[in-house]
Amino acid sequence: MEYKELLKELVAIIEKTKIQVVSRANSSLTVLFWYVGKRILTHNLQNKRAAYGKQIVVKVSRELVAKFGKNYEEKNLRRMIQFAEKYPDIENVVTLSRHLSWSHFLTLIPLKNQNARDFYGKLAYGNIFGVRELRQHIEKKVYERTKNADIQLFDSEVIETGVFKDPYLLDFLELKDGYLENDLETAILKELEMFILELGNGFTFVERQKRMIIDGDDHNLDLLFYHRKLKRLVAIELKIDKFKAQQKGQMELYLKWLDKYEKQEGEQTPIGLILCAVASKEQIELLEIQKNGIMVAEYWTELPPKEILEAKLHEALIEARERIQRKKLMQ
Repeated sequence: MEYKELLKELVAIIEKTKIQVVSRANSSLTVLFWYVGKRILTHNLQNKRAAYGKQIVVKVSRELVAKFGKNYEEKNLRRMIQFAEKYPDIENVVTLSRHLSWSHFLTLIPLKNQNARDFYGKLAYGNIFGVRELRQHIEKKVYERTKNADIQLFDSEVIETGVFKDPYLLDFLELKDGYLENDLETAILKELEMFILELGNGFTFVERQKRMIIDGDDHNLDLLFYHRKLKRLVAIELKIDKFKAQQKGQMELYLKWLDKYEKQEGEQTPIGLILCAVASKEQIELLEIQKNGIMVAEYWTELPPKEILEAKLHEALIEARERIQRKKLMQ
């Protein structure tokens, strides 16, 4: 009797949703799959028997495939169950389904970290990513790299979270050993579109080697960008070696000049990004550089294998959290 009742409810859910307006077909299909997964999940939890749960999915699948087609094959039903498990809030599903296809969700479901799923979901619909672009961002660990940068900016009242990453992956530049700062800058300008994609949504290129005359002396900022959402100029300095303490003063000078001479009405205070081959973490921590609206991040010119990338980012996140915890204890 329980099985017949379950099958009857699933058939009703599918038939009801299939008659939705055609223009909402994609969203309706995703919501339908959620309801199917949720109903089977609830049924299995009520019975509390793992073996029974496996059997019921197989049995229901046969009936639904015969009536509605291959969308309801066993493997697909199991994905629908996972979908309902990973996204328990139907309101959230309805909102996301207006922007993301079922294929997007199939890419997000395997992610173990809920915060990562939420991050990539918002990133995908905010940037109108296709499934391929979404997968590339997941493979390049954009969430972990953004999180690593955000941890370092925990007490910055100037830089918003989610703006920078650490490290930046510049493997697409294909730089040869022994490159100079000028080579790095030239390579970035040659692959400017790729560089902006790596920077993230909202960045617009303004100028290279921005000239500033201060006390009669010429100063040149490597790269100047504008962030449309933040309404801020973003100054970027490129360093091919370790971060050095004096670079903080140099960037502060540039930001003060930009704030005085380049900032337009309605814009926020300019912020800076120092991209270096190696970040000197202790110096950065002692200088509290983030409080001055400056982010220091490493760049990698070679993309390591997936396992090494994951391990390095995991280690970096742990170290960043430990530094912040020590700092909080000393306050």
